[in-house]
Amino acid sequence: MAQKQSIFGRISQLVRANINSLIDQAEDPQIMIDQLIRDYSANIADAEAAISQTIGNLRMLEDDARQDEQDARDWGQKALAASNKADEFRNSGDIASADKFDNLAKVAIQRQVEEEGNVNTARPQIEQQTQVVDQLKNGLEGMRGKLNELIRKRDELSARAKTAEAQGKVNDALSQINVLDPTTDLGRFEEKVRREEARVRGQQELQASSLDKQFEELENVGQMTEVEARLAALKSGNSQSSITQ
Repeated sequence: MAQKQSIFGRISQLVRANINSLIDQAEDPQIMIDQLIRDYSANIADAEAAISQTIGNLRMLEDDARQDEQDARDWGQKALAASNKADEFRNSGDIASADKFDNLAKVAIQRQVEEEGNVNTARPQIEQQTQVVDQLKNGLEGMRGKLNELIRKRDELSARAKTAEAQGKVNDALSQINVLDPTTDLGRFEEKVRREEARVRGQQELQASSLDKQFEELENVGQMTEVEARLAALKSGNSQSSITQ
């Protein structure tokens, strides 16, 4: 009984354990969960062994009770057979043989009563053991459920830790980008390109202006040539015809 109470105590304690509370109180939840999983697994293994033994004892009691019931029936049949035989001898006038078989019937009945007593004694024990086994099975299922919960918690925690680590790396990268902003260099490069473009446009405008000036000078030269030609015509006496033409 002491062993059963110990099993009940461990199962009850483990099933009632508040996993979230234990994790919150732990300095390192990952280590805490791994240790809890090992503890639960070890206790489940111990509980399974103890419960298996308890179930085995119950099945032995049930087997013994069934055998006692069968023995009681067998002794009852033997008592009936001996009694019938005694009646046959008594009817035939063989009193001695009749008394002998009646005594055998009494012995068989006595053994029948003993076997029935064994059955009656075993019945409440079997009922009690059956309740104990049912409770132990339920407790064991509760422990297995807690173990599965622990494993889920561990997997969830591991996934969250990896996510947090990845997010931390991203944040670190972003912070470095903010400190060493590459757009600043791009901005300076863009400004340099704009200045170069402006210089090229200035050169183009300057070249265009110089070309226009050359054409203007060429036109001026043409005008001067025309003036000189007319002046020469005047001097030669052909001024009127040149002007009117």
